[in-house]
Amino acid sequence: MSETTDLKINVYKYTIILACVAAGFLVFFIEDYVPLIYGLIFGTLIATLNFTLLANTIERAARMAPEKAKAYATSRYFIRYTIYGVVLYISIKADYINVIGTIIGLLLIKVVILIRYAFNDKTYYKKIFRKK
Repeated sequence: MSETTDLKINVYKYTIILACVAAGFLVFFIEDYVPLIYGLIFGTLIATLNFTLLANTIERAARMAPEKAKAYATSRYFIRYTIYGVVLYISIKADYINVIGTIIGLLLIKVVILIRYAFNDKTYYKKIFRKK
């Protein structure tokens, strides 16, 4: 498997785990939790779809000429954010999907990436707390 595939599988695995933990908290602490769970599932699925689209965009743009890659990446960027807009619109209009749950689901993959890859580096903290 390629390095990108390993990264995607790892991120998906931890996102699903975090979504299950979030769903467990919702079940215990929220009285009417079903719309929140639907929103969480909906948002998490769309976030994983967008992460896959981003990975495919990066892989494909890396093999293009710089100007072509810039136009391609920009067009894909707008497509991904249009998907986010449509998802949020659907969750606002659908009464069986909670918007807050959808937003939490959309943000879960970003939280996983930050925790697993950005905040896990010790040199990151050394740079923050280093005196100048």
